[in-house]
Amino acid sequence: MKPFKIIVAILLLFACNKNDGATTTTTDTSGIAKGADISWITEMEASGKKFYNTAGTEMDGIRLLQTLGVNSVRLRVWVNPADGWCNKNDLLVKAYRAKSLGMRILIDFHYSDSWADPSQQTKPAAWATMNLNELKTAVADHTKEVLTLLKEKGITPEWVQVGNETGNGMLWEEGKASVNMANYAALTSTGYDAVKAIFPDAKVIVHLQNGNDNSLFRWLFDGLKANGGKWDVIGMSLYPTKDNWAALNTACYQNMQDMISRYGSDVMICEVGMDQQQATAAKAFLADLLAKATSISNNKVLGVFYWEPEAYGAWKNYTMGAFDDAGKPTEALDAFK
Repeated sequence: MKPFKIIVAILLLFACNKNDGATTTTTDTSGIAKGADISWITEMEASGKKFYNTAGTEMDGIRLLQTLGVNSVRLRVWVNPADGWCNKNDLLVKAYRAKSLGMRILIDFHYSDSWADPSQQTKPAAWATMNLNELKTAVADHTKEVLTLLKEKGITPEWVQVGNETGNGMLWEEGKASVNMANYAALTSTGYDAVKAIFPDAKVIVHLQNGNDNSLFRWLFDGLKANGGKWDVIGMSLYPTKDNWAALNTACYQNMQDMISRYGSDVMICEVGMDQQQATAAKAFLADLLAKATSISNNKVLGVFYWEPEAYGAWKNYTMGAFDDAGKPTEALDAFK
């Protein structure tokens, strides 16, 4: 891989100067966020992947998503990833490009060197031997460092996740919720306070998997509340199939209503996706979920984000994007228009 600073410079120039000949839609900055997690996009571009509109015209991938109705991006950040992708500098490139297009931004802290999800919440290697107090300091320092980097470049995220799919906590074993909910609450509150120290107006999200599982959400957020945990927004993931999406949407809708009523929280659907080959069903699923989200009163559901829709060609063995194998969007994202 080329030196990362060179890639950063090239991508910044690409974002600012490329003339793709396409008309960019006016960004809708009011109402619900219609979003996409695009964290892979710089790595895909560096590997030679290209993106095309339905007419076959090559376009910048982020601009293309914007023309499809996406007005917000979600970007993950890892502490010290082995290959550099999704570190703070790579995050800055993508956030800068999104800002230049007037898009809204959600930052997703994994607090790991790689994937943090329900199956793994592995501490960064540099934090491996830390005790709870040391982990709290590390969380605060890392959060502030990354957000300060954005702030210095004039980039203001609207939302910040402290942890990714933390249905059983984060930074295992110390922060494993089923083992020690108080520790997890302390780490979450530390992240919350760090976000507010840099961006007081940003809304802090605590994000869980399986947005249809009300019992999981009640257990985790009851536990956080009982232990002084802080959050502004309850985040959810939802990954149905073509056969069960209607039932999962209904359960997720009921869960959203319960979270709003039980905790007075806003809600964000931080991740959705469906098999790339089931684009028609994916469009129906997404349209129905958006309709349910916007039907909830007082604008308490803030947005819906498709996870890595630009992934295609079984990129990283992921097959739930919303682009076909030729690099063109499928009809799934038509629900955002």
